[in-house]
Amino acid sequence: MTTGTFKRLEGPVTFQLPRRALGVLGLLVCAIVLLVVVSLMAGSYPLDVPGVLSTLLGNPPTEIATTVVWEFRFPRTLAALLAGALLALSGATLQNVTRNPLADPSLVGVSQGAGLAVVAAMILFPGLAQMWRPILAFGGALAVAALIQWIAMQRSGGATMRFILTGIGVAAFISAATSALLTYGQIERAMSALSWLAGSVHAAGWSDVSILSLTLLVLAPLLVAASRPMAAMRMGPDVAIGLGVRVGPTRIALITLSVALAAAAVAMVGPLGFVGLVAPHLASRMARSGVGVHLILSAACGALLVGAADLAGRTLFAPVQIAAGLVTSVIGVPVFVWLILRARGSARL
Repeated sequence: MTTGTFKRLEGPVTFQLPRRALGVLGLLVCAIVLLVVVSLMAGSYPLDVPGVLSTLLGNPPTEIATTVVWEFRFPRTLAALLAGALLALSGATLQNVTRNPLADPSLVGVSQGAGLAVVAAMILFPGLAQMWRPILAFGGALAVAALIQWIAMQRSGGATMRFILTGIGVAAFISAATSALLTYGQIERAMSALSWLAGSVHAAGWSDVSILSLTLLVLAPLLVAASRPMAAMRMGPDVAIGLGVRVGPTRIALITLSVALAAAAVAMVGPLGFVGLVAPHLASRMARSGVGVHLILSAACGALLVGAADLAGRTLFAPVQIAAGLVTSVIGVPVFVWLILRARGSARL
């Protein structure tokens, strides 16, 4: 166990980092670096490791290498990693706040709300600048999250599972509305929206990377700073109140942060199913730790998951490219079924 101390205005705060968690985090970072190198190498214009490193350092072997690496592969890879980290943080926060291991932005309607807002803008207002997408996505996701929360809290008892069931129902309704827009919208706009809805990062550029990076740099530290009240809320509202946590405002603030994380990712690269569900569970399996360290591990797992999904979809069936969202859904559905079966088995004991 590694222990450290840092100071805030309220006084010093001590934190503990399990050595196993630090080791796992180091392995995940190494895996992400390796994934980036392989992603920059693989494609219709192959490059070796020296060629990739030379291009990154400003001494490309050819002019084509500069274009391929800096204009296409590098921003695409970074966008996949950042979107995966944002969705993983969103899912981990939802699971802690709702105390439900099945909570996920794409499962409870948050991603669908963001998607509906962006698709409606793409079809009804095609001239709208892309810079408005994150704002529209956040508004749509926040409206859906508020609606689900309001419906789930109408009765006492079982609010956690009702939050999930309500989210699934609302997500189905929003998906139907999105399908109606795609069906009756102009064909060119509908095709563009369909490509975005598949969760593909093939068109990601440096502007997308900038927005995703800014979102992660601003919101991730806020989540880590809120790890202590989040850990208290994970033990139930009564325990959290006993520990001095203002449950109502804290819950609203954390859900808003979760929605903002998911909305930014969805706005830039489209919906990526089950990333927020799988990554936190994978992080928990790899190393047990407190909430703050678990958030960091979840972000690393999410980045690695989406980056690997994009690389697999881009290279395994070349020249045909499969959207990363389809690959993550193929991975996530079996995990979701396994979690449901495990939850049912625990309930019977």
